[in-house]
Amino acid sequence: MTDPVNAFVPGPRAHIAGHPGGPLSGLTFAVKDLFDVAGLPTGGGNHDWAKANPIPTRHAWTVQTLLDAGADCVGKTITDEVSLGILGENAFDGTPINSAAPGRVPGGSSSGSAAAVAAGLCDIALGTDTGGSVRVPASFCGLYGIRPTHGRLDLTGLLPQAPSSDTAGWFARDAGTFAKVGAVLLGEAPGPLPTKLLIAVDAFGFADPEVAEALRPMVRKLERIVGTAREEIMAPQGLSVWARAQRSLQPVEAWQTFQPWIERHNPRMAFSVAAGLIAGSQISASERNWAALMREEARARLRYLLPAGTILCLPTTPFPAPLRGLPAPELQPLRDRITCFCAQGGLTGSPQLNLPGATVNGAPVGLSIIGGRGTDASLIAVAQAMEALS
Repeated sequence: MTDPVNAFVPGPRAHIAGHPGGPLSGLTFAVKDLFDVAGLPTGGGNHDWAKANPIPTRHAWTVQTLLDAGADCVGKTITDEVSLGILGENAFDGTPINSAAPGRVPGGSSSGSAAAVAAGLCDIALGTDTGGSVRVPASFCGLYGIRPTHGRLDLTGLLPQAPSSDTAGWFARDAGTFAKVGAVLLGEAPGPLPTKLLIAVDAFGFADPEVAEALRPMVRKLERIVGTAREEIMAPQGLSVWARAQRSLQPVEAWQTFQPWIERHNPRMAFSVAAGLIAGSQISASERNWAALMREEARARLRYLLPAGTILCLPTTPFPAPLRGLPAPELQPLRDRITCFCAQGGLTGSPQLNLPGATVNGAPVGLSIIGGRGTDASLIAVAQAMEALS
């Protein structure tokens, strides 16, 4: 199979047949290069990481589960270095092409997985989401993508970043395929549909006006499906305050995860990745304590907003995918705004699903739905209902 969008990790690409006759038979999937695939290095987007760690002898739980369900694995996909990125640009392996918006980044860190699905090189792809790494590329590439409830899926065989926020998710181009994967990985069929919809006015107000306008028809479809809707503020303290809390917690854990490797091997890495890890090592105890309290406030807020049968919607990203190759000073403000829309995932552990269906100047933007913890299957049912209305 050719790779016209640079989605797959360079080098040998093993094809692993799934178990015959399973519910996913006939489907193909790709694997972000943070998941173990037996016999292939887990590269983590950094060549020095691959050299410093042994080749795994067992598949990650998620990979094995898809194979057991009949899907065929067609290779491993590029990721931002050790998952520390949100735009999808990799100094070692290059930037995958966003076929839904050529000339723009695919979003990261599950960049190759999203690019492979968007280009039709596979039906499904596994990604990870710590601070937005499934949700953002799903929005930028026009795909269904989910950050499941934190702790819902077994992460055995996954290269960690920040364990209190790490999740494994997946991408698909259509809701039917997406739901089939959910039934296998979650162990339950889609449903039931929610009965109340909240519209996060603070997030819609913080998004680019063109994004908010482009998503209005999708919000109206959600209202038709759910039946009852009202506007609500998701983050009373401020979206930027929730983002600050996540930026105070996640980098500390990332530093703790990679510190032994850095100190032992002095690896090569992109400046932005090194800068992020150094920043994580210097966050004060008082800042971490404040952020931990804000995490509890955020969790309490979503428990209040999202009782059984209620979902909340917001733009997945505040803007469509930025152009490729922007200089560093222009990238940081973009990353900061994205975090304002994604921080609730790592802070609260609630499931969030990106619904494709809108564009701004030809580039995709997604609408997210969030449910209470454990309501992943209900969000998938909404995705199916939304596609049926298209």
